[in-house]
Amino acid sequence: MITLRPFTLEDADAFAMAARESAATVGRWMPWCHAGYSTRDAEDWIGLCMQALADRTAYEFGIFSADGGELLGGAGLNQFNRLHNFCNLGYWVRESRQGQGIATVAVRRLSQFGFENLGQTRIEIVVAEGNAPSKAVARKAGALCEGLARNRLLLAGTPTDATVHSLVP
Repeated sequence: MITLRPFTLEDADAFAMAARESAATVGRWMPWCHAGYSTRDAEDWIGLCMQALADRTAYEFGIFSADGGELLGGAGLNQFNRLHNFCNLGYWVRESRQGQGIATVAVRRLSQFGFENLGQTRIEIVVAEGNAPSKAVARKAGALCEGLARNRLLLAGTPTDATVHSLVP
């Protein structure tokens, strides 16, 4: 159904197009995703992803169609807490491909990678209050909703409550 792989600079145009397409849905929850998102913005992001992967501080992957031809979105493991051995898992799917189970599959595969390859003992998915599609993905992927964290996220500079979901091996 999908392929997960690290982004390369060759993905920048497709990434920028997917971001612009998704400004109304993804952008509501991820302010980086806006109608003016440029190829240069994507190149900068991909450069950061490549450096973080080399440094082992984050593992950001493109979600592609099974044949690798279409960029469907992105998912990553980041915000590693080395002391307590857990990290955050985030995801997005381009607007034209939302509602097809893509994010759920990506979350399952990426969490498996986090547990089996990175040795994590807990992975958190933090979802802004009101983001029902993302909550549904977390639930379908097997994450347990542990509760509402007040002012857990800053969205466009505004403190926002969020539910914290967890996956464990």
